[in-house]
Order: sequence, then C-alpha cells, then structure tokens
Amino acid sequence: MAEPFAVTDGEFEERVIKAEKPVLVDFWAEWCVPCKMIAPIVEELAEEMDGHVEFAKLDVDSNPITAVTYGIRSIPALLIFKNGKPVEQIIGAVPKGQIKKKIDAALIA
Repeated sequence: MAEPFAVTDGEFEERVIKAEKPVLVDFWAEWCVPCKMIAPIVEELAEEMDGHVEFAKLDVDSNPITAVTYGIRSIPALLIFKNGKPVEQIIGAVPKGQIKKKIDAALIA
C-alpha cells in the first residue's frame, strides 16, 4: 500500500530534489486543522497514483529550513516537484479533484 513518507530538512534534497519521479510534498503541522482535513485526500491520491508520483509530508515546525527555502507562509501547502524544481503549488484545504488536476498538469509538463 502506497502512502506518503515523512521527510526532514536533512533528507529533502535526497528524497525530493533528486527523486526520479515527481513528488508532491505536503507541508503541514500537527496543530493545523485544515492540514488534518487534507491528509486523507493526500493519502488517497498516494494510493491511486502509486508508481507515477511519490508523496511526502514535511512537518514545518520540526523542519523550518525547507519551509522557509520554498516560501511556505500558509499551511497546508502542497508543492509538486519535478526534475528537482517546484512546478505546481496548492495552498489551503482544497477538493481532491483540484489537487489531482494540478498533479496531472505537472506530469505532462
């Protein structure tokens, strides 16, 4: 069963930037209610898109360097990385269909 993996500041380059597949990174925090609302959607998409896209979760409280590096000012924030660069960004708790569209756009870009 495919599910999002936790990533830290120290692992970010290796697990996300150097990844062969596109990676959706969910920037979140334990205290963030909208983050908890979107988490099941991210988990569903990880299962549905297994083999095409990887999914990671980065706790912004424990890993502030990466959050600052990518200008994360509001969470939840989803960034889609392809070939080591962020190509799509989604801010806030949005519907699953909207996230899927952004992932699909990143895959064909």
